[in-house]
Amino acid sequence: MPTANGTSKTPVALASGVFRQIGFLPLLAVFYGYTCGGPFGYEEIFKDSGPGMAIVFLALVPFFWSIPISLASAELNSIMPVQGGFYRWTRAAFGDFWGFQCGWWNWTGTFLLNSAYGAQLMDYVKNYYPQLTDNERWLGACAILIFLAIVNARGIKVAGWLAVVLQTAVFIPVIWLCVVALFHWHHNPMLPFSPPGKQFVGVFGSGLAIAMWNYAGYEQLSSVTGEMKDPQRTFTRLIAWNTPLCVLSYILPGALALAVLGNWHDWITGYIVDASRLVGGETLGAAMLVASIIGTLALSNSTILYTTRIPATMAEDGFLSAWLGKIHARWGTPARAIAVSAIIYCILAKFDVVPLVDIYIWTRIATSMLTLLSAWRMRRKAPHAARHFRVPAGKIGMAYVVIVPAILCAIKIAYSEPFVMRYSPLLLATGPVAYLILRFVFRMTPRPMLAPASESPNLPIEP
Repeated sequence: MPTANGTSKTPVALASGVFRQIGFLPLLAVFYGYTCGGPFGYEEIFKDSGPGMAIVFLALVPFFWSIPISLASAELNSIMPVQGGFYRWTRAAFGDFWGFQCGWWNWTGTFLLNSAYGAQLMDYVKNYYPQLTDNERWLGACAILIFLAIVNARGIKVAGWLAVVLQTAVFIPVIWLCVVALFHWHHNPMLPFSPPGKQFVGVFGSGLAIAMWNYAGYEQLSSVTGEMKDPQRTFTRLIAWNTPLCVLSYILPGALALAVLGNWHDWITGYIVDASRLVGGETLGAAMLVASIIGTLALSNSTILYTTRIPATMAEDGFLSAWLGKIHARWGTPARAIAVSAIIYCILAKFDVVPLVDIYIWTRIATSMLTLLSAWRMRRKAPHAARHFRVPAGKIGMAYVVIVPAILCAIKIAYSEPFVMRYSPLLLATGPVAYLILRFVFRMTPRPMLAPASESPNLPIEP
C-alpha cells in the first residue's frame, strides 16, 4: 500500500518490464562511449610519467582496477540482474544507508562531470571561434546538454544507436592515424621510461591517477540492466568486449604516434589532434579534431543515460520523490530524472567546473569500492543464490577483486591535490546529510528489496 509520501512498503522486484530493451551492439557503443570514447583527454600521461611508464600503466592498470570491477559486477549481475545495478547491489549487501550513499554519490558527483563535458565541447569550438563570449560559450554548452538529454529521454534505442554512429565516426580517423604511423616508425615509443631528472615517486603517482581515471566507471553498465535483452548473458559479453577495446584505444594511437614523432615531452591534453596533423597531414588533423568533439559528445550522451537511471531507481525504492522516478509511458525512460539532471548540468556549465572534476573522482572511488565490497558481502549473505558467473579462483579471486583496487584507491587519494583533499570530503558528506533529511524530515520510507530468487524468493532482504 502506498504511504502518504508516495512510497510503498511492497517489496521492490528485482527486474522491471516497463523499459524498452536493446541488444548487444548499441549497448557496447554506449558502454565504450562512457568508459573511453576514444584516445582523447589522457595524452598528458606521456609527458608527466614518460612514454615507457605511461604505456605500462595503460596496459596493466586494467588488471588491477577495471577488470576487478568488471568481474565483481558480472557476478553481482548474475544473481541480481536489476535496474539500478550497483546501487541496488550495495543496498542488498549493506542496507539502506550505504545503498543510498552509493546512489547519491554517483548521481550528484556526475553533475560536475557532465557539466564539464558541455564546457569542454564549447572549448573545442572556441579554438576555431575565439570571439565567443563567456555567455555564448555557456549557452552553447546548454544547447548541447539539452539536446543530448532530449535524445536520452526519447529512449535507450535512440541514445544507443546514436552512440553507434558517434563511435563509428571516431574510429575512422583513429584507425587512419594508426595505419599511417606504421609506415613512418622512427623511434622507440617506450623510451625514455620516465622523464629524466624527475623523482620516480612523483611521476608514478601522476601516471597512476590518469590511468585510473581513464579506466574507471565499469560498474555503471549495471544501471541499465532492466533495459538489456537477456541481461545476464549480455552483461558478461559487454564486459569481455569493452575492456580490450578501451586498452587498444588508449595504447595504439598514442604509442604509434610517439613512434613517429618521438616528442613525448610535448604531449598535453588534446595533443592527439596535433600529433595526427604531424603524422598524416592537415586532413587527418582536421578529422581527428572532429573525432575528439564527437568523442566528448559520446561521453556526455552515455553519462546522461547511465547516471539518470540511478535517481529514478532510488525514487522507485522510496528514497526520493516518486515523481522523480516516473517512467514515461511512451518512451520508457525516466524522463523527469533526465530533465532535472539536465537543468543542473546547465546551471553548473556556467562555471569553471573542469578543475572540480578531480573532486568528483572521490565519489567515483567510493561507488566502485562499494560495488567491490558488495560482491564480497553477497558471497556471505546469499551463498546459495544461483550465480551464472562467478569471480574465478574462489577466495583468492575475491581477495584480488577487492584488495588490489583498494590499494590503488588509497594511492590515488594520497596523491590528491590539496584542494581536492579539502573539498572532496564535503561532497561525500552530502550523502549522509541528504539521507537524514529525506528519512527524518521528509519522512521518505524505503521499500524492502526481495532476495535473489534462488536464495529465498518471497522474503525481503534485511538491511
